[in-house]
Amino acid sequence: MTDKPRLKVVIRCNQCGERFILRGKREKGRVETGFKQCICNNASDFEIQENTF
Repeated sequence: MTDKPRLKVVIRCNQCGERFILRGKREKGRVETGFKQCICNNASDFEIQENTF
C-alpha cells in the first residue's frame, strides 16, 4: 500500500487577505486540497505554502 504523506497547506488570498489552513496530498505534481475559491469569489490569485505533518 502506497500512502502519500499528508501536507499542511496554508492558502492566502491575495485579493482580500483571508487565510485558510487545510490538509492535502501531493498528486500529479500538484497539491490537492479540494479548495476551489475564496469567500470573496477569487478563484485564481493565491499564495500557497505547504509543510509536511
